Amino acid sequence: MTKTMTSFKFYFRNGETWTVRKENIGDLWIKQITTSFGRINGSDFVKINPCAGFKIEIFEEADHVLTDDINLGGLESGMFERALKYEDIEKMDINFDDKTADQIYFPYLDKGTPGQEGLDNQHQTTQLGKDGSLYIVIDPTQTVTEVYGDKF
Repeated sequence: MTKTMTSFKFYFRNGETWTVRKENIGDLWIKQITTSFGRINGSDFVKINPCAGFKIEIFEEADHVLTDDINLGGLESGMFERALKYEDIEKMDINFDDKTADQIYFPYLDKGTPGQEGLDNQHQTTQLGKDGSLYIVIDPTQTVTEVYGDKF
């Protein structure tokens, strides 16, 4: 039996989350997912799935939070506004219909001042399209305008 993807759950660096159901996702590309093993912040050894790049179109119907998401900022302003203001998506779960999930880490380079940890990622660019969709690119070599320039 084949499992089917049902949603993505995005994790922001400040601990907030955002779940987007598959029917609210348009264009999508996850580049070169690899498997590594490591220890994060002194934890046990864990399997880590980093990717080399990511791009997504999220339809405007997803500009809300689900009740199981922990997101105070999104409740006040909407998730699109939150994603535009803070470019800090760190990782995501790919959720499946059998209640399992695969976690993917995105390329990350802190925008903060050297010596100080910030939240925003130099590799993430986010923009609202003229069609009302949100476009996100997390990639060390391309920006959202280079990938989706005709949408703005």
